[in-house]
Amino acid sequence: MVGAPVQVRGAFGRLLRSELRLQLGRRRNLVLLAGLAAVPLLLGLVLFLTRDTDLAGQGPGFVGKVTENGIFLVVASIFVCLPFLLPLTIGIASGDAVAGEASAGTLRYLLVVPVARTRLLVVKALAALAFAGSAVLAIAVVGLVAGAAFFGLHDVVLLSGDTVPLGVGAVRIAGVVAYVALSMTGLVAVGLFYSTLTEVPVGAMAATVVTAIVSGVLDTLPALSAIHPWLLTHHWLDFAEFLRIEPDWQVVAGGLGVQAAWVAVFSALAWARFTTADVSS
Repeated sequence: MVGAPVQVRGAFGRLLRSELRLQLGRRRNLVLLAGLAAVPLLLGLVLFLTRDTDLAGQGPGFVGKVTENGIFLVVASIFVCLPFLLPLTIGIASGDAVAGEASAGTLRYLLVVPVARTRLLVVKALAALAFAGSAVLAIAVVGLVAGAAFFGLHDVVLLSGDTVPLGVGAVRIAGVVAYVALSMTGLVAVGLFYSTLTEVPVGAMAATVVTAIVSGVLDTLPALSAIHPWLLTHHWLDFAEFLRIEPDWQVVAGGLGVQAAWVAVFSALAWARFTTADVSS
């Protein structure tokens, strides 16, 4: 009897490792990660080539700060990728999690092994979350390396105008990266739910990306201000709190709380659908 739980844990670990290898080793996903990693490299190169021209110091958000301190290339790249590229990448990976198996005809065999459906869904979710974290990390790592190479790393000037040592600033930037990665968990849950509804991966991917786009559009409509705080994308840019002299932790907690709510609702919907659906492929 003691060996049974150990055997179950061992089987879960093997299944998770297999899914992580599939998610992080698939050629399509590697291309997506490479595309995201190219953003800070290209952005840094453009800013480097134009820093002595009339265009120097211009640009939206944090882009204008990059030439003064390469560490801001991490923030600027995340800022550029957040509206579309990052949701697109995560939507493709999470939307394919279950629907891809169904489309390929391998889902039925996974369940015949047998693998409990709840356990399989948890493994799929963890692998999708790992990919989402890898996507944000790819932007951050390349942004840091490229920023250091092009512009050097210096003490960090916060949004308030105060300057903190580079080490403290690096911790703040790490907080930005962690917050953005956690902010993608709601989108992963949405993608996983859509993925349980269809055997057509492209449909689940598109629905996930459209959900993020629609949320962004609704967030711009003043007439819907009452629902803005609960929209999926509303708090994504709250990472700026980490670049203030005194971050408002209530804002940070509120943003993460909204993501937790989206995760809870759509994970429950995905579980309800997946554990009761008639899997025929």
